[in-house]
Amino acid sequence: MQFFLQHSPLRDLYDKVVAGDRISDADALRLFESRDLNAVGAIAELARRRKVGNQASFIINRYINYSNYCILSCQFCSFARKKRDADGFELSIEQIVAKAREALGLGITELHIVGGLHPSLPFTYYTDMLKALRELDPRLQLKCFTAIEVLHLAWLAKKSVAETLQALKQAGLDSLTGGGAEIFRKEVRSAIARGKESAEEYLDVHRTWHRMGGRSTCTMLYGHVESLADRVDHLRYLRDLQDETHGFVGFVPLPYQPEDNDIPVEHPPTGADSLRTIAVSRIYLDNFDHITAYWVGMGLKLAQVALSYGADDLHGTILEEHIFHMAGATSPQQQTEAEMIKAIREAGRTPVQRNSFYEPIRTWDDGAPESGAKQDGRSRVLEENLATG
Repeated sequence: MQFFLQHSPLRDLYDKVVAGDRISDADALRLFESRDLNAVGAIAELARRRKVGNQASFIINRYINYSNYCILSCQFCSFARKKRDADGFELSIEQIVAKAREALGLGITELHIVGGLHPSLPFTYYTDMLKALRELDPRLQLKCFTAIEVLHLAWLAKKSVAETLQALKQAGLDSLTGGGAEIFRKEVRSAIARGKESAEEYLDVHRTWHRMGGRSTCTMLYGHVESLADRVDHLRYLRDLQDETHGFVGFVPLPYQPEDNDIPVEHPPTGADSLRTIAVSRIYLDNFDHITAYWVGMGLKLAQVALSYGADDLHGTILEEHIFHMAGATSPQQQTEAEMIKAIREAGRTPVQRNSFYEPIRTWDDGAPESGAKQDGRSRVLEENLATG
């Protein structure tokens, strides 16, 4: 790698990473603007290997969207509906529990639950939902709600954010999702998500959760009307909060889906842009252990390539994803465990099944058959086909 980068304009940034020094905002912008994608990727790979070695992870999970009714009208969103819309939906707690019970029979370890800001569901709907899901299996990890949902629930319950999060935690919440970050710069946020929570509000919800001992992921929606400098600004906010709380377990860059959205985008994110964004994120976010290549937005093949550009995680098997697909994503609705393992092996990495906190559950040694996977006690959920009632 030293020979490869010896005459590169980015050699000084490679030397910084080798020395363990933090790159600056200006450095990150140089990486974004560089036309030498392979050099950027090589630096990101150095940073990745130092963090996680040769492992790449995935989670066996299921998505549940409890409703797409929403009081907001974000310009980029193809998911939200109003009560008057014929294709709006709202699940009862019983329906959610039924979906979860069925998914447990398939071996999931995590439920990922988000929805629109529903105009009339009471706060007890959300706490009762968590309690009912917790009763299904205490090992099932409940990763639920975006920051804007938490703010909406606080308004519903007439509680502070801290009181709301405490009530959700007592009901069974394990971790917060990272959705809703979009781009933090105020001008961009007003252009794509007018009326949504501010950057400060998003960060404060996660800060409050982290101070309670909670963990969460975070995101960035890229490839719409933001500039490369806006991306760096967004990453800086996340790095600063991670320095403060150490509560983020992973970062998930999300490529904008332009097909069925109201924001005209002349140049939507390309494969090269996605690889560069992942690579720069790995280099800049030096206090994050994990960078996820979200195959739903990128496609599994490109996500597999991203494992050589700084990513160390492919997210999950994801049964029944709505939000990206309603925006025009054409990726399959789910991937099997075998497909995830195959993609990771083909990229030259050691497959690891993880939990919501990126902690390993099973590891497949290089070249070992799947039956030879190392397991810990938490993987027993994969071997139990729970009764469906």
